[in-house]
Amino acid sequence: MAEQLPPTETGAETEPSALPGVGARVVAFAAIIVAGVCGGLIGYAFADITCTGDCGTWIGAGALIGAVAAAAGVAVVAVLALRAMSEWRA
Repeated sequence: MAEQLPPTETGAETEPSALPGVGARVVAFAAIIVAGVCGGLIGYAFADITCTGDCGTWIGAGALIGAVAAAAGVAVVAVLALRAMSEWRA
């Protein structure tokens, strides 16, 4: 009988990956986090200067809306950039 070879990982060396590099994904994630923080600060400041009196809820809502909007916008750009990077290699 022929000697059986141990099973190998399927496609590990033969198929190229469409994923961008780990460094690019880390930079994209960091950019989304930084944008969320900056958007939250801008939303906080905008709500703080437009509201008079006791406005804790409005200031918190402004910070949250600013953070989510900024992070979502940068996330869209990051995804498009990562996809462009993967297509550029192909």
